[in-house]
Amino acid sequence: MQLGLIGLGRMGGDIARRLMAGGHACVAYDRDEKTVQALVEGGASRAQDLADLVRQLQPPRAVWVMLPAGAPTEATIADLGRLLEAGDTVLDGGNTYYRDDIRRAKALAEKDIGYVDVGTSGGVWGLKRGYCLMIGGEVAAVERLDPIFRTLAPGAGDIPRTRRSDDADPRAVEGYIHAGPVGAGHFVKMVHNGIEYGLMQAYAEGFDILKNRNAEALPDDERFDLNLSDIAEVWRRGSVVSSWLLDLTAQALAGDAALSKFTGAVADSGEGRWTLEAAIEEAVPADVLAAALFARFRSREEHTFGEKLLAAMRFGFGGHQEAGTLA
Repeated sequence: MQLGLIGLGRMGGDIARRLMAGGHACVAYDRDEKTVQALVEGGASRAQDLADLVRQLQPPRAVWVMLPAGAPTEATIADLGRLLEAGDTVLDGGNTYYRDDIRRAKALAEKDIGYVDVGTSGGVWGLKRGYCLMIGGEVAAVERLDPIFRTLAPGAGDIPRTRRSDDADPRAVEGYIHAGPVGAGHFVKMVHNGIEYGLMQAYAEGFDILKNRNAEALPDDERFDLNLSDIAEVWRRGSVVSSWLLDLTAQALAGDAALSKFTGAVADSGEGRWTLEAAIEEAVPADVLAAALFARFRSREEHTFGEKLLAAMRFGFGGHQEAGTLA
């Protein structure tokens, strides 16, 4: 198939490369000329601007937007709405808020332009491993674009098969699903990322406990100088806590056990907050996911006002000095 791709950053460029390797034709556009040139050298067609990208595509056109959620995606899809024709389809593969998908789809539907939201997981490893895709949109549009999704998905691979009913959707085994109508794909991806926050925080706290087992405050016979790299590696092999996140942890610790190039300030890209909003709307307890999000907020502060107040109260009722101060 032929696909227009807008946004050639860490994931967008590799999505184009995986598609071209699978025999698809890509028309590429990005404001960064160097990223476009790199793809042109790999076989993509260069678009000078959005209008040129649309001109190079054969109807019914399909244009994949892979930009940061918010204003960049909003403006680009609005421009595409003025340039595309009836029967064309816009795909948003970024981490868009699902309610924005629903709103945009309604606006594009007035011009008979389709809209498909594609929750995309795989990061910088997707070119080699494939991308897990969670797709929302009308059945006809999703089925027409199936060759694109099938190429991007990782495939069944050698993962042991789950016992599923005979009428189960076979696409899930291949690494992609049609989750439901517009917005459903990004909703599933949103919760996926909220869970990711919790998993990452659990690993982070566990390894922090392991690292600090050699603290001077502990009795000598209870102090252990543990090799975190070895622990991460052994847990990857047969442990019930093994995962791709643990694989990445092992790689990081093997390269630099002190993690000296990291400051510890952890950003959040919005999905964790949106997941908790959904939990509140549904009255679903989400203690772990909430704690993980708040831990990310905490990571960006030297010391919060609340922590200062805690220290003040402890001093007030018991004369307790702050950690690291002289008694």
